[in-house]
Amino acid sequence: MANKRQLCILGSTGSIGQSTLDVVRRHPDKYQVISLSANSSVDAIFEQCVEFMPEKVVLVAVDAAEKLKQKLQQAELESIAVYSGTQALIDISQDSRSDTVMAAIVGASGLMPTLAAVKQGKRVLLANKEALVTSGEIFINAVKASGAQLLPIDSEHNAIFQCLPEAEQRKPGFCQLADSGVSKILLTGSGGPFRHLAKDELVDVTPDQACAHPNWDMGRKISVDSATMMNKGLEFIEAKWLFNLEPKDIQVVLHPQSTIHSMVQYKDGSVLAQMGNPDMRTPIAHALAYPERIDAGVAPLDFFAIRALEFQDVDFDKYPNLKLAIDACEYGQGACTALNAANEISVEAFLNNQIKFTQIAEINETSMKKFVSQRVTCIEDVILLDQQARVFARELLSAISIATKDAK
Repeated sequence: MANKRQLCILGSTGSIGQSTLDVVRRHPDKYQVISLSANSSVDAIFEQCVEFMPEKVVLVAVDAAEKLKQKLQQAELESIAVYSGTQALIDISQDSRSDTVMAAIVGASGLMPTLAAVKQGKRVLLANKEALVTSGEIFINAVKASGAQLLPIDSEHNAIFQCLPEAEQRKPGFCQLADSGVSKILLTGSGGPFRHLAKDELVDVTPDQACAHPNWDMGRKISVDSATMMNKGLEFIEAKWLFNLEPKDIQVVLHPQSTIHSMVQYKDGSVLAQMGNPDMRTPIAHALAYPERIDAGVAPLDFFAIRALEFQDVDFDKYPNLKLAIDACEYGQGACTALNAANEISVEAFLNNQIKFTQIAEINETSMKKFVSQRVTCIEDVILLDQQARVFARELLSAISIATKDAK
């Protein structure tokens, strides 16, 4: 790698963004940070500016951007340009100064900047699963049209990617896995922090309990998604598009240890598994250096410390959100877009103690069924449906709030 890769990191203050910068920190000869973005985390991104000296920084919140400008001026770092607003995210994503974009913004708000990077034909490291969940075929067609290089960052999709023949790795979204002897994708999931709880015990779990994942250190939204297994459902939809599969070709397997990150089953009876300690720096380093390998700062797997590798079937009665996502994958794009939008609203409400844990699935199901037949043929349709589903989900929240007050 003679020339340094020029990086744009979207969502640099989140867990994926921080892990990306940790890998970059270990390889200053290979990577240069051109731009960073966050929503409103002034102090965190200021420290990143001091260390990595990007050319541009975007803070979506206007007031936060102004505070960052002041801090940079006081530190005599006026050479770092600061921008605000959602359009600025798109601008740095498609800026010609960067050749690689880490798409790590959580939620549907990451769709447009990620798509902008794709349309410029860049190397896109996809940690924002919602981009594929909400726009599916539209997104993949944009990858093909521009010649962008799409590399998955989710540990499960990265594991699948690593277990595929190189020829299939080179054409994400347009793989022909059956032609390469693949019979099934095995998508592993830990089962989250409530794997041992009975279904009737879930109604009283708290946000802090839901965010205490046994294996992974993640943000609060994705931690709740892991607890409901909606995260696995979104990954199911993402896998369909990344690897050009039908829902019947993907099987979810509970694997509490999170040692095997996913598997690929071949027609000859072989099953290839990618293993490692649960640390997101591994898939990040893999994608940053692909097809080379670099040090990620992750300790090697100690096989003598592994007491057991367990595998279980999924109880859909206990994890209704996972079943909703699989159903949405079969229904079509409208259902997937609406489900994702509703889930963002319902998870936020749960984190704010507005609803019970079990009501997340209720809101998601009602919202998905409301929009299941809505056609999605272009990115404008995606944005409109996303907005409509959010409005509908908020109306359901209001109805729940009124019903709760009346009950008291």
